[in-house]
This record gives sequence, C-alpha cells and structure tokens, in this order.
Amino acid sequence: MSSSSRKFVLKCLDGTEFQVDEAAALQSQTIKHMIEDDCAHDNIPVPNVTAPILAKVIEYCKRHVDDDNASEIDLKSFDNDFVKVDPPTVLFDLIQAANYLNISGLLDLTCQAVANMMKGKPTEEVRKLFNIKNDLTPKEEAAIREENAWAFQ
Repeated sequence: MSSSSRKFVLKCLDGTEFQVDEAAALQSQTIKHMIEDDCAHDNIPVPNVTAPILAKVIEYCKRHVDDDNASEIDLKSFDNDFVKVDPPTVLFDLIQAANYLNISGLLDLTCQAVANMMKGKPTEEVRKLFNIKNDLTPKEEAAIREENAWAFQ
C-alpha cells in the first residue's frame, strides 16, 4: 500500500475521529471534491456516518487504495469477507455510508451482497433476515400480489 504524506481527520456523527491517509480518503468522491474545491482542510466532518460504520468504510478504502500491489484474488477474498457482517442489517448502514461518501466500489459491493442474500428467498424470509416489519394489511398485500403476479411465480 502506498503511503501519502498528507493526512486527514474524518470526524463522524458521534464525534469520533479517524486519521486517514490522503490516498484512502480520496477513494470517496465526496471527500475528493471537498479537497479539490478547498472546502476541506485537515478535519473533514462525516455527519451521516457512525463510528463503527466509518471504521469499516476506512478499512475498505485502505485495502482498495493501491490495488495494483494486491492481486485480484486477494481483493476478491477481502471483499467476500468484508460483506460477511453480523447482523446483516449492517450492510444497509454501509450502503448508506458508501452512497453519502460516493464510493462506487463499496456501494456496488454492498448492494450486490444484499441482492445475493435475498436471491431465491420468499418475502417472509427476507423480512426476517433484515428485520423488516410488514406494514401492509392483508388486503393491500393481496392487491400487490395480484398486480405483480409475475414476480411471485
């Protein structure tokens, strides 16, 4: 991994601060634009992300910062392990952070992980897996199933 001379402090939602090399910080297009537009100095607020999630995002960015030195197999292995989180709802927090910080690789990885977890599972199992409450009445659910019968075949 290449080292960068400049460091930034990312301050998350709860006030926790993380020191990050410039190269890792630049994985985020949001942060990159802030730096390029001279809106960020050494301290960059990341108000929409909690400390545990920001720590995971930084871990991802550090690993992907210099993927020329890492083999593609090593990165795929890292990515596969990275999305094995417990509880699975952590993936949604990572998706929100990746979206807010505009880290396309992380966003793609986490969205694909959620899609893979849902694939082939019935609605009730997906709801249980991701702790999603069914707020539809039986009548509303029947109407949706009727309108979209192709999706339930």
